Amino acid sequence: MRTLSKAGLAAVLSAAIAASAAAQTRITLGYTAVTDFASAFVAKEEGFFHKRGLDVTLQLIALNSTIPAALQADSLQIGGPTVSVLLQAIEGGLDQVVVAGGSVTSKSTAKAVAVVQRAGAGIAKPADLVGRKVGVPGIGAFLQVLFREWLTQQRVDWKKVTFVEVAFPTMSDALKGGSVDAVVTADPILSRIAAAGTGSVVSYFLEEVEEGKPTIVYAASRAWAEKNPAAIKAFQEAIDEGAKLVKANDAKTREDMAKYIRLPPEILKDVLISVPDPVVTEAQLGWWVGLMKKQEMLKVAPKVAGLIAQ
Repeated sequence: MRTLSKAGLAAVLSAAIAASAAAQTRITLGYTAVTDFASAFVAKEEGFFHKRGLDVTLQLIALNSTIPAALQADSLQIGGPTVSVLLQAIEGGLDQVVVAGGSVTSKSTAKAVAVVQRAGAGIAKPADLVGRKVGVPGIGAFLQVLFREWLTQQRVDWKKVTFVEVAFPTMSDALKGGSVDAVVTADPILSRIAAAGTGSVVSYFLEEVEEGKPTIVYAASRAWAEKNPAAIKAFQEAIDEGAKLVKANDAKTREDMAKYIRLPPEILKDVLISVPDPVVTEAQLGWWVGLMKKQEMLKVAPKVAGLIAQ
């Protein structure tokens, strides 16, 4: 039997490694700098994607509302839009589906989201927001939709509030510079604003929102999902494993998150991590459809059963 030289053996191993890498499905996953993506951060860092044949690159996206367009253009294969952004994109003609769940609302993490006023704004109660300029991390994103619902519950006409898009990383500067009177924000940016002293909390308004409602979901174009059913199944399994680790190991989750949410360790160690839920149901999407119809964001209620990849 012929024995391979060291050089020959190295060549064989290199070829095997290259073949293995080529066999993996490459996915660029778009995320925003919030803890709702913890299950994906963990799945990437702990090798849950890799062991299932997925070569996943995480790409930071400044505004959540741009994710559906990136999915349609195939610059992202999977992205994490908020449910409201996704539903609006679908009504606008983009054919996209939910492939897995990211996070859900929970009383335990309600203080991870707040409306924060700039110093000197003088906003003491919900009614004081009338006539003010409020920055949101995406027009039509879930934080804006839920904030408007909260204003309605407080008997404030949200149509009398001016909303502008402000990316999460620039919210502290926007408050400090006075370009907005308040922002609707979430951890870890909320903690950063508090640490910098550029704003103060007006309300943790998610304390009054129902629990278990999906916020971030993982989505793909229907065309990509139908061409890659094995990759979708592998992705779902990896996210499920990631979600379990997020719930079981806080220290490891924070260590993995730090690589994607670039904040000082002293701030990141205390942020509330959104509750992960890898499964999205028709009932959950139906709740969002009802809320968005109420706010005149959707003209036609979509058939939610067809919006979840199998």
